[in-house]
Amino acid sequence: MKDNIIIYHGSQNVISAPVFGKGNVRNDYGVGFYCTESLELAKGWACAENKNGYANRYQLELTGLSVLNLSDADYNILNWLSILLKNRIFKVSNDIAEEGREYLFEHFLPAYEKFDVMIGYRADDSYFSFANAFLNNALSLEQLERAMYLGKLGEQIVLKSKHAFRQIVFDEALPAERKLYYPKEKKRDEQARAAYRQERKKRRASDAVYLVDILREEWKEDDPRLQRNVSQ
Repeated sequence: MKDNIIIYHGSQNVISAPVFGKGNVRNDYGVGFYCTESLELAKGWACAENKNGYANRYQLELTGLSVLNLSDADYNILNWLSILLKNRIFKVSNDIAEEGREYLFEHFLPAYEKFDVMIGYRADDSYFSFANAFLNNALSLEQLERAMYLGKLGEQIVLKSKHAFRQIVFDEALPAERKLYYPKEKKRDEQARAAYRQERKKRRASDAVYLVDILREEWKEDDPRLQRNVSQ
């Protein structure tokens, strides 16, 4: 990644001075300032059905910042899911799901809070439903991965530390017209949900891996089966 990048924060307000420590503790990666390198995605995230928004544009100097990039080969989808489980509220429908959550925390949860910046998937409502289905053994690991990729999931960049906030500079606020961008965001969500439904309809493969299998077979970070699933 470059030393200096352009990022956007979609909002219904102009945010010229992001404030450290503010935000929803139940966001994907906890409290932080959530951005993207995609102007198109930021404009979609900015608009409500009946309200325009802004894609606030910033320059972020990455020199000296520690970055956790969940898209790197060193990480897998269970790392992402573990962080999501730590911050979002999931519906845990049975004891296996509860045991699975604790197992993922123990074996797949990165020490993400020590990083200045995080990069990874954005779990909007449709993608959150995929993760919840996997936790409750209604979706296989391969189906979870495939549904997310097919749905063209957006990637977000999250500022987590005071150090990171000191290295972001506001450029401008670009208007996002709801009549144009709200339908685009809605279409992305519909495509993601359609991908999920298609995966659920497929016949269960004889070698499909579910969370209960990961528990039973005590998968760890270096399990070659996990690496094979991630590379597909």
